[in-house]
Amino acid sequence: MGIKRKYEEGLFGSYKHFMGYRCVEGELVIVPEQAIIVRLIFELYLKGYTFSQIKKHLEESGIKTVTGKKVWSANVIQQMLKNEKYKGDMMLQKTFTEDYLNGIRKKNVGQRTRYYVKRSHPAIISPEIFEKVQEEMLNRVRLLRTADGNQISSGNRYSSKYLLSNLLVCGDCGGGFRRRTERGKIVWRCGTRMEKGKAECKNSPTFNDQYVRDMLGKVVCNGEYDENVVKDRVKRIDVYKKQLIICYAEKEKYQICEFE
Repeated sequence: MGIKRKYEEGLFGSYKHFMGYRCVEGELVIVPEQAIIVRLIFELYLKGYTFSQIKKHLEESGIKTVTGKKVWSANVIQQMLKNEKYKGDMMLQKTFTEDYLNGIRKKNVGQRTRYYVKRSHPAIISPEIFEKVQEEMLNRVRLLRTADGNQISSGNRYSSKYLLSNLLVCGDCGGGFRRRTERGKIVWRCGTRMEKGKAECKNSPTFNDQYVRDMLGKVVCNGEYDENVVKDRVKRIDVYKKQLIICYAEKEKYQICEFE
């Protein structure tokens, strides 16, 4: 009850250091030299860079990660761009301790109440820039490829006859997923990886169409897959090597599903 009350009051404990901030007595304090790197990442994305291109730029510029590594992760860069802490807000109880005796922590995908606190600490990125980046992520999903290879904006969230084509986004490069048939089975693959090869998108998985439908039926439709329910409730599905992150149309709500 004490922990629950602290969350409800917007109070929080210590946090591990992450790029741009350090934790001092439970308070997030900006690290100026790291804040420059955070702003650069947001700036590059709005200039049109993909997650992989930002990764390459940082590595070629000799910029190290918060832990001092020379190699960046495209997935980490995407998560930074989506992290509400950089605009001065905080989502509390993203994880929780399931077993206090063994210290086992789990990701909170609906098992516990989460709490969103605005202006909880100094911001590195303005709310306006942060929202522009979130909108740009959605805009890139809406891009269509014409017959001559150029990309145009569809102007429509649901531009393809396949709903999942409009929802699945590669967590590595930010590209959309494409439906194809392999060995008699329908699968989904990152379009960037299909066109430009593994060098441009190293970590995106290929997964079975029926698997993702069954998963969405279970976690989104509360039973059997219903395309209309998914269309109404889901805004985007970020695809990583070992998990899917379902971003709901309802603001600030998402769900993490691990690959089996």
